[in-house]
Amino acid sequence: MGQLSGVIVPVTAFQQNCAILFDAVSKQGVVVDPGGDVPDILVAVEKAGVNVTAIWLTHGHLDHAGGAMRLKAALAEKGTSVQILGPHKDDAFILANIEASAARYGLSGMENCTPDRYLDEGETLSFETHSFSVLHCPGHAPGHVCYINAAARFAHVGDVLFNGSVGRTDLPGGNHAQLIASITEKLLPLGDDFGFICGHGPGSTFGDERRNNPYLR
Repeated sequence: MGQLSGVIVPVTAFQQNCAILFDAVSKQGVVVDPGGDVPDILVAVEKAGVNVTAIWLTHGHLDHAGGAMRLKAALAEKGTSVQILGPHKDDAFILANIEASAARYGLSGMENCTPDRYLDEGETLSFETHSFSVLHCPGHAPGHVCYINAAARFAHVGDVLFNGSVGRTDLPGGNHAQLIASITEKLLPLGDDFGFICGHGPGSTFGDERRNNPYLR
């Protein structure tokens, strides 16, 4: 098949990077972290011509998972049945409180989420020939997972690691030492040449972050 391609759709007031990852030839792909603004996501899916086969979640925070149930329903109305996969089960309590969290921020249109299946470290997800291994990377959220495509030297790391920063750990279930361990023991050893998409802002490479990220020195 074709190369791994992607489109980023910034969603919600938090400008979260909802990612549409797909095969450049067959156009089969997945939506990662549809936090909200589902109509915008659907427009981007249609514009790219993507046949969505699943919804993947990195973690349960409202800006990443608040639109997942609505997107699943919208795709079903169009005749496309998909499953919501991930995150790790340790984020179940966060997913069950999305609506309450949204109300505290004055946000509407977000729904509590019940995934079709939680994920464990070591599992492999795929579409077409593109395989992603699942890493459980707690710290920002207890059930946070990252998706690793070794063949493309590419990772989707959600809110674990950013360009020049790391995920916040002051939310329920957060743990800074755990977060740094997830980065230094699971992500950085994958290789300096790995590029990554993160939950907010521009991506980077593991090598650039290892050398320049002030939180990793």
